Amino acid sequence: MSLVNERCGAVVPALDQAGIEALLKEVSGWAFEGGKIVKTFRFANYHESVAFVNAGAWIANKEDHHPEVFLTYNTVRVAFDTHSCNGISRNDFICAAKYDALVA
Repeated sequence: MSLVNERCGAVVPALDQAGIEALLKEVSGWAFEGGKIVKTFRFANYHESVAFVNAGAWIANKEDHHPEVFLTYNTVRVAFDTHSCNGISRNDFICAAKYDALVA
């Protein structure tokens, strides 16, 4: 099953480094930095950036898995981690894939 078609689970274990590296291969442009998976999205203008943030907020609420989001004029940086397991979980990659699908 593709990550984009999965749903976030309520109780998930933290991934080890090998698990993180394996799942990073399934999402394009994401990196593991500072204990989070992160990606910077670039847009033509502020309107497109805000539209992306709003669409991402809808996904985050539906999945009950919320990222850190940093918005500038035409750039949005998204960072996921899972507080309940104090690390990175499959939920982070599920949401990363869903954010990627917004711009595919």
